Amino acid sequence: MKIFKLPDLGEGLQEAEIVRWHVTVGDTIAQDAPLVSVETAKAIVDIPSPYAGKIQRLFGGEHDVAHVGQPLVGFEGGDDDAGSVVGKVEVGKGIVADAPPAATPLAHGIKATPSVRALARRLNVDLAMVTPTGAEGLITTNDVQRAARILAELGPQELLRGVRKVMAQSMTLAHAEVASATLMDDADIHAWHLGENVMLRLIRALVAACRAEPSLNAWYDSQAVGRRLMPNIDVGIAVDTPDGLLVPVLRHVEKRCADDLKTALPQLIRATRERKVPPEDLRANTITLSNFGPIAGRYASPIVLPPTVAIVGAGRIRDEVVAFNGEPAVHRVVPLSVTFDHRAVTGGEVGRFMAAMIKDLEHAV
Repeated sequence: MKIFKLPDLGEGLQEAEIVRWHVTVGDTIAQDAPLVSVETAKAIVDIPSPYAGKIQRLFGGEHDVAHVGQPLVGFEGGDDDAGSVVGKVEVGKGIVADAPPAATPLAHGIKATPSVRALARRLNVDLAMVTPTGAEGLITTNDVQRAARILAELGPQELLRGVRKVMAQSMTLAHAEVASATLMDDADIHAWHLGENVMLRLIRALVAACRAEPSLNAWYDSQAVGRRLMPNIDVGIAVDTPDGLLVPVLRHVEKRCADDLKTALPQLIRATRERKVPPEDLRANTITLSNFGPIAGRYASPIVLPPTVAIVGAGRIRDEVVAFNGEPAVHRVVPLSVTFDHRAVTGGEVGRFMAAMIKDLEHAV
């Protein structure tokens, strides 16, 4: 049997989830014909057949997770072969029967005797989830057994896959590494014309702020303890999708006119939600914008993902009583939050960045 293994899909991705097989055992397939569709953290990828021949074995079923270098398909004839993709991988039943081993949960700060820890392992209970009732926070046998009963009643947990799994891993990395802080303020947008495009105004203000304070449009290298101020402004746009949060990138917004962005932005968001955005448009942003206001909320502390050092959040636009020419008046305001990596950005720098954004937003176009 000739074995074809899951190839390197690029972008440093080491696993993929099977979405759909285009063949079944016994089928005959031509070289470069569609073999299987897989979902990575970046996109849906169609893998073509590296050989022409008859399918002898599929290594798994739909929704299984495959790892790079593990068997994917067995073809009749020939000797075992690692295989590689012949043809072009286009963006657009599972591969491995065994799931990757679960990470060992951190037990730092958890008080439990060796026998209780052994019981937790036997019952598959994460001690970090257990409420201790023993003296000085000690987890008892009854605590573990109670947690096991509750988990049994709840049934099996949903394992995160694809975008949501990578999102969880990214959040863990950001929480462990980034020294985050957040500055919040409001911009009075009373001067806006009726029907102004909120996202375009936010992007324009972000560009003005990056020009006023370039240190927030940067990458930070934690190993070298250094930063790179980026000459181009590539804005990652946080997009809420049923699969999880994705951040496609609008390139070189500092050079693009409003009409260009007005066309490009909705196209990028639509392609993202349809999972058709190319992988290269989901990486290497220099700063991030999250307009969560249309959903809910005024202020937030959004997460900075390395190597970027800043993310701008825009909350729900509202009517607010403000002082105007010495008198109270009702104006529309947009709440702003700028979360930044304090390892690379000072409070003064983020303050000047915020002031520049507000100044740009408060003027009519």
